[in-house]
Amino acid sequence: MTSTRSDSGPVGILLANLGSPTEPTPAAVRRFLAEFLWDRRVVDVPRPLWWLILNGIILRFRPGRVAKAYASVWSDEGSPLLAISCHQATALREALERRLPGRCRLELTMRYGEPAIAGALERLHAAGCERVLVLPLYPQYSSSTSASTFDAVAEALMRVRWYPELRLVRDYHVDPAYISALAASVREGWAEHGRPDRLLISLHGIPQRYADEGDAYPEHCAATAAALAAELDLADGEWLLAFQSRFGREPWLQPYTDVTLEEWGRAGVGHVQVICPGFSADCLETLEEIEVENRDTFLEAGGREYHYIPALNTRPDHIEALAGLVERHVTDWG
Repeated sequence: MTSTRSDSGPVGILLANLGSPTEPTPAAVRRFLAEFLWDRRVVDVPRPLWWLILNGIILRFRPGRVAKAYASVWSDEGSPLLAISCHQATALREALERRLPGRCRLELTMRYGEPAIAGALERLHAAGCERVLVLPLYPQYSSSTSASTFDAVAEALMRVRWYPELRLVRDYHVDPAYISALAASVREGWAEHGRPDRLLISLHGIPQRYADEGDAYPEHCAATAAALAAELDLADGEWLLAFQSRFGREPWLQPYTDVTLEEWGRAGVGHVQVICPGFSADCLETLEEIEVENRDTFLEAGGREYHYIPALNTRPDHIEALAGLVERHVTDWG
């Protein structure tokens, strides 16, 4: 039977991450934070009140401090997140070409900043992609990350006449290949630094209220942590799930990463290693907050040895896990 659908073109893969400032300066950070923190999915405070707080307080005082933090991790390629994401996109294109020759066209985009979603979608359209798979690089779903990306895709398409057939990868928090890559990275950390007294599995937090209102994120985080611990054959007491990067005054998911590390240091836990499986690419929150600030917190509280296990970044097993995820969607797309 001859299909009436025009599906001869490649499937577009929209690979999305969060984004970062264009440069480590207060002005660039201010522009980035203004876009990021105005997203209702990120902060859902009533707009008039939030406009006053954001513009009257946060964007006046926070950009300078954040710019200094970005400067400490900046490279010739720019922000770590953008540079690594670009390398991931290149590696994933190559992996998909091996697996699905000629069937995919991949574009990298950022939810905030550049490369923008609208431009990436237009490039996929120009390449003849009538089907688009949106793959946010967030293993665990949250309304403040994955759903925000889907919102932005829909908003961009509202401005054009054409509309592709869409698929959205909501999450891959217990994908076996992803868990296997995480476990391999931990084992490599053990081989280099020795097996720690405890492994802290730290994920970005969200307000507790978001979870109470139905966000699946905490359940996904718990499932990832449990799957990783099982893959590593860790016993209870050898690992803990905690949450980092809280912002504002309302309660966020607990236990908090920094508080946990301080308590462990005071309690005589000597050697800690930390992995952040919610981050597909190293960024400010891992390289500055986890690797530097939280190291100091633990050591100053009495800990002896602290090591951060890098994000999966461009590890071949990570790229192959992503390629396998894409391949399953593309081959199943009728």
